[in-house]
Amino acid sequence: MKKYALLSSGVLSLSLLLAGCAGESTSDTSNESGEDSTQISFIHWRGEDKAVLDDIIAQFEDENPNITVEMTIYPSEQYQATGQRLLQDGSTGDVFTSFPGAQFEAIASAGLFEDLSDEEFVSNFDEELISVGQKDGTQFALPYQLVFNMPVYNKGMFEELGLEVPKSWTEFQEMADTLLENDITPIAFPGADIGPNQFMNSMMMNNAPDEDIFEKLQNGEESLTNEWWVKTLEDFQLLEQKGYIQADALGTSQDSAMAMVANEEAAMLATGSYHMSALLGLNPDLQLDLMAPITVEESEAVYEGINTATFMLAVNSKSEKKEQAKEFINFLSQPEIASQYANETGQHLTVNDVEYESEVLKNTAYWIDERKTRFQPRFLITNAQIEAAVLSSIENVLGGADPMTAAEEAQQLVDENRE
Repeated sequence: MKKYALLSSGVLSLSLLLAGCAGESTSDTSNESGEDSTQISFIHWRGEDKAVLDDIIAQFEDENPNITVEMTIYPSEQYQATGQRLLQDGSTGDVFTSFPGAQFEAIASAGLFEDLSDEEFVSNFDEELISVGQKDGTQFALPYQLVFNMPVYNKGMFEELGLEVPKSWTEFQEMADTLLENDITPIAFPGADIGPNQFMNSMMMNNAPDEDIFEKLQNGEESLTNEWWVKTLEDFQLLEQKGYIQADALGTSQDSAMAMVANEEAAMLATGSYHMSALLGLNPDLQLDLMAPITVEESEAVYEGINTATFMLAVNSKSEKKEQAKEFINFLSQPEIASQYANETGQHLTVNDVEYESEVLKNTAYWIDERKTRFQPRFLITNAQIEAAVLSSIENVLGGADPMTAAEEAQQLVDENRE
């Protein structure tokens, strides 16, 4: 989820950028034997995975000499905004990835997913983890990554200070106060980019344990002015007012927030498991684990954390190279290839029989089976304008707005954009 400008919109206009990407991915080429080979386009947003995917693509091309893969990587926010447009003429994104939620729904509504339901490689995935890629009984996309969208914390620091993982909102505040007393910022919050859309999930998971809450919001049965969301905004306000997040949090990028945790200036990073590998790259001595804030009393807590099956692999229904595209997804879903990807990127996967060798993956694998987690609530908001309204209310509160006022303003936007 970290954004890398491998394609820089600061250098090229967006229209030229998209045209250039399409031009890179449509021609057939010849292999070393002089035989014609088909080039397929693979597009996604995971810039930090480029090296391992380059190696996996090289292995695929060795095993499939008549297929070459042109990989193009976009910054994640740009991909969310323009991914659907890239797919429309079939020349780009023979294989592509989709975010769950609003992007998946929009691409499905546009008819750009190829039906994968009857493909043999679907059985390579854990059937309980791929339902997010289904719509009306059809498997349109296959989530590849299983991430935990909740804070990463410095376990070694907690042990040194004699701190235990809080089981209630009262205990969370006591923990944060102890960190402040030791001149440590409790939470590094990247409010300039992904902080609001990541941290909102664990902040609201027990305030609104109803997993249909955002569906009800979108159809008018629920309101952001009700207790579940106003309390969530009040909890965000408390974090800011008590100094539990750093000053100028809304001006802090994810890279800067990661540096705070790597330098042990902050105890927690309010993003998710996908940043653990990068944190260890910055400071190999860190001992890391995951911890979601429990914003209610212990007896009222239903969930312990957040999970998301994402980086959903799909085939473009407009592609003229569907069979070759399916071969590539089949290759990615082989246990040995998936294991390489998992261990080199620090990601848990949805593929069966993956062997985790990375210590950080081994140490956090218990979250898959032993902890009560819920699917990321934000991705259950299928209307992009409503999602933006929800996130804006968090940003407004962190900017000094009254929680109820922020909720009322956001609800007005929800009412205006309800389908």
